[in-house]
Amino acid sequence: MKQPYAKKIPHVMNLHGDTRTDNYHWLRDDERENPDVLAHLHAENDYGRAMMASQSPLQDRVLKEIVDRIPPQDHSVPYVKNGYRYQSRYEVGNEYPAYFRQPIEAPADEPWQLLLDGNQRAAHSDFYTMGALAITPDNQVMALAEDFLSRRQYGIRFRNLASGSWYPEVLNNASSSVAWANDSRTLYYVRKHPKTLLAYQVWRHELGHPQSDDQLVYEEKDDTFHLSVHKTTSEHFILIALYSTTTSEILLIDAEYPDAQPQTFCPRRRDHEYSIDHYNHQFYIRSNRDGKNFGLYRSAWLAEARWQSLIPARDHVVLEDFQLFRHWLVVEERQHGVNTLRQINWESGESFGIAFDDPAYVTWLAYNPSPESDTLRYGYSSMTMPTTLFELNMETGDRRVLKRTPVPGFKSEDYKSEHLWITVRDGTEVPVSLVYHRKYFQRGNNPLLVYGYGAYGSSMDASFGTSRISLLERGFVYAIIHVRGGGELGQQWYDGGRLKNKLNSFTDFIDVTEALVAKGYGNPQRLYAMGGSAGGLLMGGVVNMAPDLFHGVVAQVPFVDVVTTMLDPSIPLTTGEYDEWGNPEQAEFYHYILQYSPYDNIEAKAYPHLLVTTGLHDSQVQYWEPAKWVAKMRELKTNDSLLLLCTEMDSGHGGKSGRFKAYEGVAQEFTFLIGLAQGSLPDRADY
Repeated sequence: MKQPYAKKIPHVMNLHGDTRTDNYHWLRDDERENPDVLAHLHAENDYGRAMMASQSPLQDRVLKEIVDRIPPQDHSVPYVKNGYRYQSRYEVGNEYPAYFRQPIEAPADEPWQLLLDGNQRAAHSDFYTMGALAITPDNQVMALAEDFLSRRQYGIRFRNLASGSWYPEVLNNASSSVAWANDSRTLYYVRKHPKTLLAYQVWRHELGHPQSDDQLVYEEKDDTFHLSVHKTTSEHFILIALYSTTTSEILLIDAEYPDAQPQTFCPRRRDHEYSIDHYNHQFYIRSNRDGKNFGLYRSAWLAEARWQSLIPARDHVVLEDFQLFRHWLVVEERQHGVNTLRQINWESGESFGIAFDDPAYVTWLAYNPSPESDTLRYGYSSMTMPTTLFELNMETGDRRVLKRTPVPGFKSEDYKSEHLWITVRDGTEVPVSLVYHRKYFQRGNNPLLVYGYGAYGSSMDASFGTSRISLLERGFVYAIIHVRGGGELGQQWYDGGRLKNKLNSFTDFIDVTEALVAKGYGNPQRLYAMGGSAGGLLMGGVVNMAPDLFHGVVAQVPFVDVVTTMLDPSIPLTTGEYDEWGNPEQAEFYHYILQYSPYDNIEAKAYPHLLVTTGLHDSQVQYWEPAKWVAKMRELKTNDSLLLLCTEMDSGHGGKSGRFKAYEGVAQEFTFLIGLAQGSLPDRADY
C-alpha cells in the first residue's frame, strides 16, 4: 500500500521580515466538513491500518491484557456529604459508572437511590463524558454537565431527585464548572466563547426557567484569562476564579443571596497567583506574593494588608495545596521533586508528616467534604504500587487502607522503581523516575521508553500505570524524564522551560536519554519516546534536533504548529498561552519560537519511525496540526521509516471515552512500540 501524500497548495505568510510558506494550510477546516480534508484523513487511517495489519493479533492480545487487569465490577469507597453517602459503581461489562446515594441514617441493607446511569446517557453517542454532578443544598435537585462530542462544550441538565423527572431546560455551550447558591434554586455556571471556546462568562440560572432568562453575572474582557466557579468549604461563598498563566484574581459571591453581586477579593496584578478557601469565618489564602513557591495566609478581611502568615514561602519547598478541618490544617507540599503531606494542629501548632517508602511516588489530598471530621482521606500511588486510598485518624494517628485498586496477576515485588538525577549540558540536575521488571532487566540490552511533558508547570509524577505492565512484561524499561517546564521542582523549574527558556525542555530530554543509555538502562538501538499534547511538542522538537537518537516515537495529539497557532487568537487556548510560549506578534518571541516549532523545522533528513495520533473534534490541539506535520514530514523525510497518522473521527483531545474503549488507542500505541522493538512491523513505508 502506498503512502497518502497530501496535495500542496502554497499559503504564504509574512511577518517580522520573515516569509513562511505553508503548503498544507488547506488541511484546516474549522467546520470539519470539507470532503477533501476528510478524504485525506480517511486515507491516512486506511494506510495506518494496512501498515499495522500484521500486528492485529498482538494488538488484540495487548488490549485483552490491559482490559483483563481492570476489575469487571468496581465500586468506589462511599463518602458522606450533607446527610447522604455517595458511591459510583461499574458493573460487569459496562463502560461508564452509575451514581448512587443513600441517607446516612438508612439501614445498611436498604436499597440505594440511583442518581444517574452513565451507560444509559451514553447509549446513543459515540462519545460521552460527565463533567459535573452537583446536588442542591436541600438534596432535591441534581445538575449534570455532559459532553457528547468531545469538544469540552457541555450541556447542563437538571433532574428532580424526588420524582425522577427532568426539567425542560438545557444550558448549552457551558464548561463543566457549576455551583449552587444556598437557596437550592439558583445555579452559577460558566459559558464558553462560541468560537474560541474560552471560558469567559459567569451566568446565573433560575431552576425551571429557559436559558434565555439567565442573567450575566460577570464577563472577563481579557482573553488571556480563563475562569471557573466553585464553592468554599464553609459553603458561604461562591468563588469566581480568574486565572492566566502567571496571574490570578478571585471574586466572591455571597451564596446566601440569589441576587448577590461579585466582589473582588484581591485585585489582579501581574505575576501574583493566589487561591482561597473560607471556613470558620476566616479566609485562607495560598499566594506567591512573598515567594515563587507560595505561602499560606489567613484573614477575616479582604484587605491584603491584613493577611496573617501561617506558612511562609520557602526557597526549596513548594506549597501545592491545602485542606481545612475543624482541628487540623493539612498541606500538600513538594520538595526535591517529590510531594508529601503534613498535618498541623490548629491549637498546639504541632506538625506531623505522613511518611512513604517508595523512592518515587505521588500522593494527593482526596475528597474530604466534611471539615468537622478528624479523619483525612488521601491517595497514594507509585510506579510499583497501584492507586491506594487511605483514611487517617488525625487525632490518634491510626491509618487504614480503604481501597487499593485490584490488578489481577500483578505482584509489586516483581518490579523495581528508581529515582535518578542526571546532569545535563548546562550543569542542571534533572530528575528521572523509572521502572522495570526485575526478571527481564538486562543492563544495556532492554528496549527503553522515555516519556516527557514539560509545560504549564504540570508535574508528571511517578504514579502507577496498569496498561504499562504490558510493556514491562516484554522487557521495556519505562522512564519519566521530568524536564524543565514542568512543576516538579517548583516555579523556578517551570520558568526554566517556558518562554525564552523553552529550548531547555528539548535539550533536557535528549541529554537525559543519552545518559540513561550510558548507564545501561536501554539498548541504543531500541530507544523509544512518547509524549502527548504539549508533550507532543516535545516529541516534535526532539526528532528535529536529534533525529538519530530514537528508533521510534509516539506523538499523541501533538502541538506542533506553534508559530501559526499562536498567531491566531480565534483558536481555542491561543490567547491564554502567551505567557507559556510567548506572543509571536512580538518579533523577539516570533524568532525564538521559530527555532523549535516542529512544523517549521522539518528538513530533508532521516527521521525515526513515527506514530502520530489526533482526534477530529480536539478542542485543545486542533486536528490539522498533526495532519499538516505528517504531510510535510512525509514529503521531506529522506528515509523509508514508518510514518502513521491515526485520527479518531468521533473523539477529541482525550481519545475515546469509556473505561475499556479508552484503552484501544493505548493498545495501538504499545503495539507499534513492541512491533518495532521485536522487529515484527514492516520495515518499509510502502509495501
